[in-house]
Amino acid sequence: MTYHLTATRDELAVIVGTLIDGGKRLALVAAHEEPDEFRVVYVFLGGDRVEVTLTMTRDDAWLPSLASICYPAGRFEREIRDLYGIRAQDHPLPHRLVRHAHWPTGYHPMRSGAGPMPVVDTPASYPFLQVEGDGVYEIPVGPVHAGLIEPGHFRFSVVGETILRMKARLWFVHRGIEKHAEQRSLDDVLAITERISGDTAIGHSLAYAMAVEEALGITVSDDATLIRAQLLECERIYNHVADLGAIINDVAFSIIAAHTARLREQLLRHHEEVTGHRLLRGAVAVGGARLLRPIDVELVSGVAREALELAHMAMSHSVVADRLHGTAVLRSDQVRHMGVLGYVARASGVPTDARADHPFVDLGPSFRVVTQPGGDVWDRFMVRVGELEVSAAVLADLSQRLAGGCGDLAEVPDGSGSGFGVVEAWRGALCHRVEVSNGVVTRLKVVDPSWFNWPALPQALADTIVPDFPLANKSFNLSYAGNDL
Repeated sequence: MTYHLTATRDELAVIVGTLIDGGKRLALVAAHEEPDEFRVVYVFLGGDRVEVTLTMTRDDAWLPSLASICYPAGRFEREIRDLYGIRAQDHPLPHRLVRHAHWPTGYHPMRSGAGPMPVVDTPASYPFLQVEGDGVYEIPVGPVHAGLIEPGHFRFSVVGETILRMKARLWFVHRGIEKHAEQRSLDDVLAITERISGDTAIGHSLAYAMAVEEALGITVSDDATLIRAQLLECERIYNHVADLGAIINDVAFSIIAAHTARLREQLLRHHEEVTGHRLLRGAVAVGGARLLRPIDVELVSGVAREALELAHMAMSHSVVADRLHGTAVLRSDQVRHMGVLGYVARASGVPTDARADHPFVDLGPSFRVVTQPGGDVWDRFMVRVGELEVSAAVLADLSQRLAGGCGDLAEVPDGSGSGFGVVEAWRGALCHRVEVSNGVVTRLKVVDPSWFNWPALPQALADTIVPDFPLANKSFNLSYAGNDL
């Protein structure tokens, strides 16, 4: 059930504080431009969904900052100021977030009258906080990296080999995904969502489809729902297999990484046979799901079993255990304060999982939320191991409940409304909120789990040695593209 509340500026902090104290978490904040006003929608999850709406006139565009009572709210407020020009009053860190310093002052790209990107100003230096003291020096890394990786700049303040502080600067490739979605057809926007973050095509397209279906009152068949759940687990499995190998590769156990790469390739070829695309694009549609042929559960389960054997082989190696144990610890209180999601949160003992908290299908007796207590690289590795085993079992259970077809699509009616979709993508809970008018998307808001998890990486790196940064970074495996919309 969804509860819709309206708030004045004076009421907002009280309402939000009450929701948070009652166990809700802030999942999404979306600004909306109307002809005569701005509208900001706050979405809270945890049991029943609650949407809180605040409106303001265009000539008095500000909102009270919630950063002091909810850490994620402060980052959403900075994003809204950059993209819409709506100021967060009394924000403790009122600096740009999405717009780098060379973006022109007063240019807010989500506004209807913004027009094309103007000529940028002379690039300005970024005001990194300098850590001072005897023996302290800085190591800049990026934004251009030595590999097929998107741009991000990391500034390390270091004594000897120990990291005192790391600052991550992102948003070098802001693509305007939400702006591109405006006034496009439902199918056109579906194709955009599949490409938001290449390794999360099912997660993003499914959250979007579910949001549109809620907005238009579309009922998806049981078989299509089961297939969607299968696809979500297939996406989780192939990414976890890759991550297990990549983490082990960072401790120089390259033979394990080579074998996991082979297994991942088997899965990608299977995906192409099942959906027509190696990354599972094209299977999810508004109104259902459709496959070219049924998922080969035996093949996927066999790959999962072999990957688990490789993982246990690596875990029994003393060098692997030494490098992973106690490295880049993220405490459970930090997880809760920052709203961290997915396997990163679960590895710190926080059992957040949308498959349990906000299920769209009963996953059966094989499903359980995998957690670990320590919050280090070892525990993030172990959560992946456990989830790989669970996902393979869930996939088999789901296949037993299918009627045997390859899915179907419900009719998509014309209509208008708003809807919300949340799924446990492989990195964590992923949310889409849409507003639709007569078959056209008027507003799409996307929140990838990496949006919540990027700020946690610097916290985990405190007192970690510089040579372990690649290992810690891979154990988080955050998406630049999912964050830099």
